[in-house]
Amino acid sequence: MSGEYFVLDGALALALPTRLGQTMRVSEGGIEGLLLWKSRDDGGKIWFEGEFELPGLSYIKGSDDPTGQRLQQILESICTLSPTFLLNQTCLSVETRLDFPRAWGLGSSSTLIYLFAQWADVNPFQLLKSTFGGSGYDVAAAGGEGPFLYRTGNPPEVLPCDFRPPFASQLYFVYLGNKQDSREGIARYRERQGSVDEHVLEISQLTQSMLDCTDLLTWDKLLREHEALVGNFLGLPRAKELHFPDYWGELKSLGAWGGDFALASSERTEEETRAYFNEKGFSVFLPYQSLILLGLLTQQPNNPTTPLHSPCLLQLVRRHRHPHTGRKSQHQAILGEHPGARAL
Repeated sequence: MSGEYFVLDGALALALPTRLGQTMRVSEGGIEGLLLWKSRDDGGKIWFEGEFELPGLSYIKGSDDPTGQRLQQILESICTLSPTFLLNQTCLSVETRLDFPRAWGLGSSSTLIYLFAQWADVNPFQLLKSTFGGSGYDVAAAGGEGPFLYRTGNPPEVLPCDFRPPFASQLYFVYLGNKQDSREGIARYRERQGSVDEHVLEISQLTQSMLDCTDLLTWDKLLREHEALVGNFLGLPRAKELHFPDYWGELKSLGAWGGDFALASSERTEEETRAYFNEKGFSVFLPYQSLILLGLLTQQPNNPTTPLHSPCLLQLVRRHRHPHTGRKSQHQAILGEHPGARAL
């Protein structure tokens, strides 16, 4: 929600984990000497399928070589952190499934890193550092149960917070239709000249003000200040200037600038606000409370039985020999449910 880019240099960021995450299922069995991998999208369609050597973990073949090579890099990084990982495994099948469309940019990489770290029992921030890089806030979000404040460090600071703005029903997420590469965004930020210390302090102050904000008018002012600071530093125009100059409310870019989602505030009805963006050609329009994990301190409005999160789930399915027959059977062990995806 706040602190994009400058969180890399120690700015305090407000992170809002989403309800949509990713599931990883690891099963013993398959083809001897191979790790078989399938990645499914939110509709269940396979978007990547590949084979890796066991126990060497080298990528053999698949439907998309760059994806296979990236998975090999992650597996090799895990082995560096945990040399005994999969050392005695001879055949495995892994299947992942996203809860959200891949194009949305809601954390397919960060939730994958988090799930890998849970599977291998390694530090997710160390695994991120040796693979994708970045501040780590999105990996923290993959394990979060609600809003939190985040600051980089060794280890990073992850402070759960009670962020429940009274105007939450007047906030919406609009998909701008242009998935961004976070690594490219970070590279652009690093190319900018000049000291960031003053900006880091300003962003941290804005984050605290956003956390304490109780009315929409003040919130809109804080969004304008945040957008102006980041936009001026990057030399990029605001999303509102690019796409919605006649919009009555405020708009804030989220994550890497240039695409993905934007936060929209509006004093008008949901129907009127949705109609505005739909008429502009932006059909993905999500109310704040339908996407964001509200946290353990918060109940769903008018529905206290609604689950607080959609889990990011790791499942391990092991084969055991029956003590009497010697035949193999499957046993499913759900190691834990961890909510989230990318933090907005």
